[in-house]
Amino acid sequence: MRATLIIEVAGLRSGQGDVHYAVYDSPEHFPTHKGRVSYGNVPAKPGGVAIPVKGLKHGTYAIAVYHDENRNDEFDQGLFGIPLEDYGFSNNASGFLGPPSFNDAAVKLDKKMVRTVIRLD
Repeated sequence: MRATLIIEVAGLRSGQGDVHYAVYDSPEHFPTHKGRVSYGNVPAKPGGVAIPVKGLKHGTYAIAVYHDENRNDEFDQGLFGIPLEDYGFSNNASGFLGPPSFNDAAVKLDKKMVRTVIRLD
């Protein structure tokens, strides 16, 4: 059975640029370019956006998002890898000196539709 994961991204600083998202189904590559089961971007809107990700199998997923305000299709980082753009993970999970673990960001997709909210930092 296939399902839809609705990713609500809240706390956008502006309506400029795009919101990029990536959905993962295993901890092996979270949150890198490898291992994404779904990814893309949507135009930013002041306050936030809702992104429907359709056709996923029931299971456990982790999500990473960032607000690409300058539309350069890159997650901009400064000195020592300090993020220059707002980002977030499912469950609003955070890591120490790096991304959170897959388990901390895990969302169960066990119904026809599941909604999760990610607040950007």
